[in-house]
Amino acid sequence: MADFSSRFDMPSASSSDSAEAAELQRLIAVEQQKAQFQAQVHNFTDVCWDKCVDKPSSKLDSRTETCLVSCVERFIDTTLAVTNRFTQMVQKGAH
Repeated sequence: MADFSSRFDMPSASSSDSAEAAELQRLIAVEQQKAQFQAQVHNFTDVCWDKCVDKPSSKLDSRTETCLVSCVERFIDTTLAVTNRFTQMVQKGAH
């Protein structure tokens, strides 16, 4: 990422300003990771609900619960497999 001070035409930053900018970037990255995680949860909730829940009721029957657990596990496994494969491809490209 470009230097924080140069993007706003500010005089060169002191070391404390640079440390604050680095901390702000770290906090933004953490918040982006949280947002991505929440989006994933929302996505597999939608997919698995549509796949497993025939009719909503006050209690989940064992078939529905088993279906939901399996669906979420498959979703997570698939996401991890794709992520790992992408990481391998990036690492091969970097060498």
